[in-house]
Amino acid sequence: MANDEQKTGTIEHKAYARIGLLGNPSDVYYGKTISLSLANFWASVKLQPSADLVIVPHPTHDLVQFKSLTHLVNRLQNEGYYGGVRLLMAVCNVFTNHCKDNKIDLHERNFTLSYETNIPRQSACSLVVKMSIWLSGSSAIVCAALSCLLDFYNVRHLIKVEVRPNIVLSAEKELGIVAGLQDRVAQVYGGLVYMDFSKKYMDELGHGIYTPMDVSLLPPLHLIYAENPSDSGKVHSTVRQRWLAGDEFIISTMEEVANIALEGKTALTEKDYTKLATLINHNFDLRRAMFGDDALGALNIKMIEVARKVGAASKFTGSGGAVVVYCPDGPSQVQLLEDACKQAGFILAPVSVVPSRLNEIDIKTMSPQ
Repeated sequence: MANDEQKTGTIEHKAYARIGLLGNPSDVYYGKTISLSLANFWASVKLQPSADLVIVPHPTHDLVQFKSLTHLVNRLQNEGYYGGVRLLMAVCNVFTNHCKDNKIDLHERNFTLSYETNIPRQSACSLVVKMSIWLSGSSAIVCAALSCLLDFYNVRHLIKVEVRPNIVLSAEKELGIVAGLQDRVAQVYGGLVYMDFSKKYMDELGHGIYTPMDVSLLPPLHLIYAENPSDSGKVHSTVRQRWLAGDEFIISTMEEVANIALEGKTALTEKDYTKLATLINHNFDLRRAMFGDDALGALNIKMIEVARKVGAASKFTGSGGAVVVYCPDGPSQVQLLEDACKQAGFILAPVSVVPSRLNEIDIKTMSPQ
């Protein structure tokens, strides 16, 4: 592909879905998390030089031609109004403003941007909103586009790796997407990453401290999800407001969730998978205590219960919609889980982890820790 790109000027990058393994949702509460990049699902963006600047609508996700009025209405009811075009426009805007603010010169040549994704969509929800919920697909599109822009303008060496997740998040915030940095860090870095979002770092640096970990430390993991989920709950419910209001239970429990990531870092380093299983389960139990079943959604809870009934450890990959599972008893337990998922109407897939996405230029931009 490198030779083809040199001949045609075409630049293409992928960004992958992520799994929040431990510590979420403390990332938006000055906490700590461990996340990994999931090779099973991805978004790719292609940039080609062109006379005019063109954002190409996706033939499926940005559909504007319909067979009938009924087709249009059904489409909107099932998948919402928006696809990925506005994500690409937003990242172009935020990237340009970042470069202006930091006195980074950009050439005047134009390009055409197009995208592809295989990240599952959720009924009754737009691509943009849905993808930010459980596998972070909206940020995957933005992250892949940002990588294309960095290379097209030859500024990769001028924008630190630690700052790039902020650029991705800023683009999404322009579109009303409420999220934290965790997903964007996982997608920019790739692989397995421990993240510390302590208030001190966020206030002083504007970002957290991100520590890549060896993906070989991970045991075999699986993903449970529903092909057509319809009950995702209310996602963050009133927890944020209670935390801001100083609710002692929420504050102390969220600190406990953050500490799970710290303990998990040690457990992974020592390959103490018994401890890891305990931490995975405890992470979900603490989330459930804070958010309540109504906010989490019955379907999401059912996925957890299906895994736990066969003795597997399980928790949400994000705010709901999919579950990450560890089967400590090995293949026989995985088979039991597969049977249980089929009976419940869920999909079970082995997790394939993406290695680090950072190249030599990226690594040179990283701040010493």
